[in-house]
Amino acid sequence: MKRTDLFAAIVLASAAPAAAQDADWANVIEAAKREGSVTVYNAGLGVPLYNEIARSFTAKYGVRVETITGRGSEMTERIRTEHAGNRFVGDVEAHSATNLSEQTRVGGFLRPHGGVPNMANLREPFVARPSQIPMYVQAYGMLANTNVVKAGETPRVWRDLLDPRWKGKILQDDPRPSGAGNGMFGVLYKAYGREFHEKLAAQRPVFSRDSANDVRRVARGEFAFFIPLTYGLASDLKGLPVKPVVPEDGSPYSTIDFGVLANAPHPNAARLLINHFLEASSQLVYANGWLPPVVKGVIETASEDARVFASAKLMGTTTPEEREELTRLATEIYK
Repeated sequence: MKRTDLFAAIVLASAAPAAAQDADWANVIEAAKREGSVTVYNAGLGVPLYNEIARSFTAKYGVRVETITGRGSEMTERIRTEHAGNRFVGDVEAHSATNLSEQTRVGGFLRPHGGVPNMANLREPFVARPSQIPMYVQAYGMLANTNVVKAGETPRVWRDLLDPRWKGKILQDDPRPSGAGNGMFGVLYKAYGREFHEKLAAQRPVFSRDSANDVRRVARGEFAFFIPLTYGLASDLKGLPVKPVVPEDGSPYSTIDFGVLANAPHPNAARLLINHFLEASSQLVYANGWLPPVVKGVIETASEDARVFASAKLMGTTTPEEREELTRLATEIYK
């Protein structure tokens, strides 16, 4: 065989699997359109951003998106009830990676998603698991009141919160139950040890579980700081006396993931929706809302004011296997 003929044969052979994959995905799209709708149980933050992307999905494919939003525990209980009653409504769940992993382990609530084309664009360190795919990142920093925290006093690293002047002036998401506070606790515990948290506990932080209201409390001057700040919560606080702080030593983070629910009535529409949320245009919506994207090539196109948050240095995250021990430690230290 001539070299040119051999090369042509190799190209045709390599193109065949790709063509088959394209045809398979075209079938998924057509099946999703026939299903006509998809129901999402959304326990993630950034709901206005989610709604914008959901609308663009419907505009593109003609598939209606029904969304039920609530606290993570409410979504988990709803899914558990559906399984117990053998009556299935939800197709997709948007929840923290840790919670989805736990649901897979103890409840079998998720099915293997089967993959979507845009998974190939995930950037490090984000990876898809058999039953869940990253959607966006919740990276955590600090929110400072600029009337209380004067120029030159703004913390640069997490240890700066241990300055005695901030005793009693820190509003903190409760680190003991599941949530952002617990995630921050775990990452900082792994980075700086028990001593850091004992000193932070000695600062007498005030605990809360309402992050959206807590940033407003700092803006009103009730506290000098709120931790951990999900950067996306501060994107609409422009004009108020607050400053989001991206710590130089890094931002603890968690991902909000998508999972296809077991016995989903509309499994093809579920996969198509997930793939749409991984489009560069969809991820740019998150990046411009100060939430780091999970796919490559998006941060560079974000607006200038958003880029510092979308590109925050990621310090680390926690795993489902660590949760029980970290929760025990947090409860022990923060009494």
